[in-house]
Amino acid sequence: MASADDGPDLLHEWQHHMSELVGSLAAAGGSVVPRQLLEPMQRQLELTRGLAERERRLRRQLAEQLVAPVDAIFDLLHDSAAMLRSQAESLQAAAHALDETAGLMRLQAERFEQTVDTLRTPLELAKAAAGVGPRPRAPRAAGAA
Repeated sequence: MASADDGPDLLHEWQHHMSELVGSLAAAGGSVVPRQLLEPMQRQLELTRGLAERERRLRRQLAEQLVAPVDAIFDLLHDSAAMLRSQAESLQAAAHALDETAGLMRLQAERFEQTVDTLRTPLELAKAAAGVGPRPRAPRAAGAA
């Protein structure tokens, strides 16, 4: 099967053969006959060139139209990958922020427990001085140190 690039070569070959034919006719007879043959042949050559160029243009347009949807799909997939990457970065930043918040809340809980223990100490000393026994403490919540 001939490729799209064979068109110009075939035209040049055809033109070469036509030139040889016209040269042969000119050598064989007067200049009027070859000129009468040459003008329609040149017109035929122009039409054939135009036809070959039109065929190449139509093939190119057809190829562009065939691959355009595939290109669009790949563009969408590329954009989707970029969006997923952006979402992953956002989630990673949110996870980091949540981790920092959890650490701050742990620290706040420790400070709060220390404050309660510090505030309870004078009461425990007063109760001991008055002869009141210590009250049993409730166990700490799970995860508390």
